[in-house]
Amino acid sequence: MFILNITKNVITGKNVLAVEVFPPQPGEFSIGFVDWNPAPPDNNMGIWRPVFLHLAGEVTIDFPFVWSQVDTESLSKAELFISSTLTNYTDRSVSGLLSAEFNGRSINQEVVLDPESQKNVQFSPDEYQELIIQNPRLWWPNNLGSPELYELNLKFHINEKVSSHKSVRFGIREVRDFINQEGHRGYMINGKKVLIRGAGYVDNLFLNDDDRTLEAKVKYAEHLNLNALRLEGFWGTSQKLYDLCDAHGIMLLAGWSCHWEWEGYAGKECDEFGGIKTQEEMGLIARSLQDQILWLRNHPSIFVWALGSDKLPRPELEKKYHEILKAYDQSRPFLAATKGLTSEVSGETRVKMEGPYDYVPPIYWFEDTEYGGAYGFNTETGPGPQPPPLESLKKMIPPDHLWPIDDHWNYHCSRGEFDNLDLFTEALDRRYGKSQDVEEYLRKAQAASYETMRAMFEAFAAHKFISTGVIQWMYNSAWPALNWQLFDYYLMPNGAFYGAKKACQPIHILYNYLDKGIYLNNDHWRRLDNYTAEMQIYNDQSQLVKEEKKTESLEPNSSYRINGFEITEGPGLTFLFLKLLDETGHQVSDNVYWLPKKDDVLDYPASTWFVTPIKEYADLTALNSLPEAQINVTENIVASEDKFTLSAVVENVSDKIAFFIELSVLGDQSQSSILPIFWEDNYIILRPRESRTVTASFSGKDLNGENPVLKVSGWNTINVKKTE
Repeated sequence: MFILNITKNVITGKNVLAVEVFPPQPGEFSIGFVDWNPAPPDNNMGIWRPVFLHLAGEVTIDFPFVWSQVDTESLSKAELFISSTLTNYTDRSVSGLLSAEFNGRSINQEVVLDPESQKNVQFSPDEYQELIIQNPRLWWPNNLGSPELYELNLKFHINEKVSSHKSVRFGIREVRDFINQEGHRGYMINGKKVLIRGAGYVDNLFLNDDDRTLEAKVKYAEHLNLNALRLEGFWGTSQKLYDLCDAHGIMLLAGWSCHWEWEGYAGKECDEFGGIKTQEEMGLIARSLQDQILWLRNHPSIFVWALGSDKLPRPELEKKYHEILKAYDQSRPFLAATKGLTSEVSGETRVKMEGPYDYVPPIYWFEDTEYGGAYGFNTETGPGPQPPPLESLKKMIPPDHLWPIDDHWNYHCSRGEFDNLDLFTEALDRRYGKSQDVEEYLRKAQAASYETMRAMFEAFAAHKFISTGVIQWMYNSAWPALNWQLFDYYLMPNGAFYGAKKACQPIHILYNYLDKGIYLNNDHWRRLDNYTAEMQIYNDQSQLVKEEKKTESLEPNSSYRINGFEITEGPGLTFLFLKLLDETGHQVSDNVYWLPKKDDVLDYPASTWFVTPIKEYADLTALNSLPEAQINVTENIVASEDKFTLSAVVENVSDKIAFFIELSVLGDQSQSSILPIFWEDNYIILRPRESRTVTASFSGKDLNGENPVLKVSGWNTINVKKTE
């Protein structure tokens, strides 16, 4: 961050700021995408965050900061602390009045500044009773409450004339970490434990996201029921990303990239502490952290600073970091690294980064107790590739290379061990049956991605708070890719997207692949009484085998297994339908599982840092011979200003299960998907004679003058009848 006083350089008329830019050289600490995509052709060279011209009088207000302490027992009181740096640019002493206004309150402080000096001015609740807030509107993460925001206005008056003014948006909330009984770190917001459900965000490859795309990405996180994103790097080309996360209740784990920690990416020799070695380098990076904190610290969405990724900072550097945090931000915790390591400066991190990063089946997440499974806080992990639907694939692969899979596909994977789809494709072939064409491959890929992504998030929910958090690696893609994404470069959701959305419902019913039990999860702070759990089991011929109902009460912010619900294993493929109804009979959660007679068997002793191999594959090939089901669809589209809402009634009029029904909205002329789109649910499964109403919303601006058309397709639905 550079602040230049250009007063003496400005002339009457046209002024130009010229910046000489040099491409980053190997060993320099630049932005890094690591193995997520190819290196940007332009090396991300140039100015990529905003440049502002600040007009002020003799004294400027810089780096305003508001933080809060909340009475976490009652949540009925909060205390605010306000600070700002005042700079006197004159060669004489200046006296003035600093005023702070927020929420209808106003406080003032007389300030005297020496010539050409800076002073940090603070307002504390010990001196200003106005900073003690009764019944504050608190900032909460997504699904746990409203992310309430306030605005602070600061002005510095000299002889009743405003010399400078600054406005900043802030939230009232308190972040703390905790250590559970098993010794793992977790996080609390306003005194409440929060199970972190997140994914790894990345900027566009050329750092040129437009506001529409950026807003869609953050709204997708809210829509997915996620409450966090991890930023491994300098992500956010402006404050816009952070403003959106503040407004939508998406917490941010902000920190450095492992780009600086490994020789192959840093372009220089690295040791156990990475590539930041010399006094000059440590001074540069410490100043970079200070700049990041000063730039971003008012955002309530940021809940932790990560000082390292795969490695710890060098002890001398970590001490510099601690001095900066003590001076500039004591309002949130920090992590020395996002891997399970022990620092001689700050002790154990008590989080983990043990993979996997390639395909593992659903049972892994419930069964594993040594690597990436559902215990502790896994700061980056996931079930590997998530190939997009065919429409997106056609945008990145030449028509004559769409099938079979070849190097054109591999080019759009990641780097290193992840430059192919081999493990994913082998699992897909062995579990779902070998594909004969690209359409079949991608249809099965969506189902496989759905079931294992859902299982990952559900395992962490079922084990709450033995599990304290999980970050899916990754959230989105910086370029057209096949790996590590819940939606692709074109904003197209995939099967993993809807599996994650289902799993992260704040009130949720789920199946544990390991103990075969049915679990309930309640993220809310209140007890839920007289809820009804319903279970139905069908065989692969769509015959009802078993059904049960039970009335349950869900304790606040907890999960547990329902006693007495036993899953009956059939002779082959089994469909498990689950529903959870509230005390009024309204459905609050539903889930459908397609379960093999025998689960996958993993080879844990052969585990590597990025995957646990599969010794025996589950058999789901009976899905390929499901009897055909007849579907009728009735749609209704309502336009309100710029927002369109589509409601589709999908009715299974047959006596067969209708499996994995995909809904999409296309432009009537281009036949291209309208994106972004926010489906309430997708890839749905209907019992015999069952009907579901599914809604979607999208912007009229994304129609580009076309009319929206609903498209419906299914795994075993050949003849889809549509009615208006």
